[in-house]
Amino acid sequence: MSAQPILTVDGLGVRYGRLRALDGVSLSVAPGERVALLGHNGAGKSTLFKTILGFLPAAAGRVTVTGQAPGADAARVAVNYLPETVAFPRSLTGTEVLRYFSGLRRAPRSAIPDLLDRVGLAEAAGRPVGSYSKGMRQRLGLAQALIGAPRLLLLDEPTSGLDPLSRRDFYAVIAEAAGRGCAVLLSSHGLEEIEHRTDRIAILSRGRLVADGTLEALARRAALPATIRVTAHAGQADRLQAELGGTRFNGCRLDLSCPPDQALPMVARLAGLPELVSDVDLHRPGLSDLYRHYSDLSAEESRP
Repeated sequence: MSAQPILTVDGLGVRYGRLRALDGVSLSVAPGERVALLGHNGAGKSTLFKTILGFLPAAAGRVTVTGQAPGADAARVAVNYLPETVAFPRSLTGTEVLRYFSGLRRAPRSAIPDLLDRVGLAEAAGRPVGSYSKGMRQRLGLAQALIGAPRLLLLDEPTSGLDPLSRRDFYAVIAEAAGRGCAVLLSSHGLEEIEHRTDRIAILSRGRLVADGTLEALARRAALPATIRVTAHAGQADRLQAELGGTRFNGCRLDLSCPPDQALPMVARLAGLPELVSDVDLHRPGLSDLYRHYSDLSAEESRP
């Protein structure tokens, strides 16, 4: 039997006056699951977060956190939130910031050194936050979000200001939290960095959820063509193009486009042309291609 979702969003509608910010959004996040929430600016990501946190009322549908309505005591205890830009008192040290928030959540302060170590701030624990870089403040925000072992983490552009190495470490901490059963919903514009670091992808467009599934499932549904880049032996590019068609690049490279189910047969065919082919590189559609596909599809469907 699968675990009950920590977060359930069912037919959610949210309005700002006459503007329909969210329209019929349904989404769930189970314990230990990491879901990436994607969408253009204004798609409704921040509105969804604010509704889950209980800051905005639902005009239609409902949201529950551990079975409770947003804003209820049990829901507040279950969820922690990391905004894109964190702000802490500049005169407080990293340890003092976490002591303050641990008190608010009635969490043991004995866990603070471990939290600081997990986000790479152990050596800066006694320094004032005003001396921290933006990336260090963001890591302190992650430590604050992990206080009390929340059951749901809401992360809004969490790697903003982090260098590539810090981003890798950040997602390692998120994976650890998910491994302990925490449900994670994060929004990001960094498609490449989340492509293989989340379990599911959810795409919002114009307030509607237009895609929700694993990367593999979304790729099968989209059926976008694969690209095979073939490098010909010197002087064989003309013969290779006459044999296979495709588009020529740089004199010796040929790009072939084919349906997903024909990619491997085409590679096998190329393997049978050793006198013409010196190298083969298969490129299947990635998350950026899928995001563009579903967003464009939604735009087309919304046109009168």
